[in-house]
Amino acid sequence: MSQYVSRLGRRSAAAPARLRLHRRPRRVAMLSVHTSPLHQPGTGDAGGMNVYIVELAQRLAAIGIEVEVFTRATAGGLPPAVQLAPGVLVRHVDAGPYEGLAKEDLPAQLCAFTHGVMQAWAGHRPGHYDLVHSHYWLSGHVGWLAAQRWGVPLVHAMHTMAKVKNANLADGDSPEPAARVIGETQIVSAADRLIANTDEEAEELVRHYAADPAKVAVVHPGVNLTRFRPFPDGSDTLRSGDARTVRAARAAARERLGLPQHALIPLFAGRIQPLKAPDVLLRAVGVLLDERPELRSRIVVPVVGGPSGSGLAKPEGLQKLAARLGIADVVRFRPPVGQDQLADWFRAASVLVMPSYSESFGLVAIEAQAAGTPVLAAAVGGLPVAVRDGETGFLVQGHDPAAYARVLRDFADDPGRADRMGAAAARHARCFGWDASAAATAEVYTAALQAHRRRVRSQHG
Repeated sequence: MSQYVSRLGRRSAAAPARLRLHRRPRRVAMLSVHTSPLHQPGTGDAGGMNVYIVELAQRLAAIGIEVEVFTRATAGGLPPAVQLAPGVLVRHVDAGPYEGLAKEDLPAQLCAFTHGVMQAWAGHRPGHYDLVHSHYWLSGHVGWLAAQRWGVPLVHAMHTMAKVKNANLADGDSPEPAARVIGETQIVSAADRLIANTDEEAEELVRHYAADPAKVAVVHPGVNLTRFRPFPDGSDTLRSGDARTVRAARAAARERLGLPQHALIPLFAGRIQPLKAPDVLLRAVGVLLDERPELRSRIVVPVVGGPSGSGLAKPEGLQKLAARLGIADVVRFRPPVGQDQLADWFRAASVLVMPSYSESFGLVAIEAQAAGTPVLAAAVGGLPVAVRDGETGFLVQGHDPAAYARVLRDFADDPGRADRMGAAAARHARCFGWDASAAATAEVYTAALQAHRRRVRSQHG
């Protein structure tokens, strides 16, 4: 057991269940300034954090904690509020121009966003929100002010950290600004509780930002096990750990997507930006085909996603790289897709490739494994937690394309490897259901409320 609060809610495990439930918040204000839970992951700045907020909010509502998500309006005519699910409300806040505003420009709009949040709060009775849960540093600054104004605790999830990203920059990527580093440091100090995805992230909060270890709780993100499974209709329920089942599911998905049945299909799925390193996959395929030109007739490399972040500066950069490497004929660029179709891409792939320079957890890795697909990933951030090296996939130290090419060659030479490892991956992913994540998050909320009440009592003597 680490020094941090475990994902099982160690701190309150001894308390009677009736008492814990009584002390849970009734309603949480969840803040996501720069990306809406209604946006499709893989577009713009929408990604794993969107999935995280949607799934967590729905599961919290299912256990009796209402969630109102505040996010910036990015189009005119949006309704002020949209019900995402029973007990989950998304509130659109006007802050800055609807379109064409880069994430780097959003700090200048935090005052306007905070004003919108306060307006919504002013329309309710005192005590409407019991707790603020902010996501990413921009939201953290709004949450800091809101929590103080409302007299409630602040729980913050970093998702990514500037100091960690700057220590692992991809070639050509831009470092995070000093203003973000300062902002994150302030939020870490102000928050009643900090949620980290892994023990490593918790240690980074302490090492880089001097976080109080007693305030850091480790809660692994989850995966929607109903959506991400070997067979979309659930016919694999009793046999999802069987390699033959995974092979049959892969064949069915390839038929639906019009992909060749016996090809090696290494898939990249996510935002196209230097941080995610899709270029490493393309360079690895170039190395592989230089060594084994006979594989060209039976390899397809789908890249599913859209430019994001610093990748917007060169939106055609990856296509040009494929042409320079002489592999444009085997690479298939596809726009971002909805979650159900993304699950089919995972099922169809021989292996998901994630050569990222930094990942706080890597939800995509768990989603692919839940669908029965092994993962080839960089050994960074939370990926060593998400992937069991040598069992459900492979972890590579560094970003040398030749190292990734060697693993892809082994998958090409042993087609059954994807089936065997995919079956193990599906079993492994079952440990990451969102229900467990929501229950653990609720325990963090309980601890934050209790600590906040103790602090208020001590301040008033």
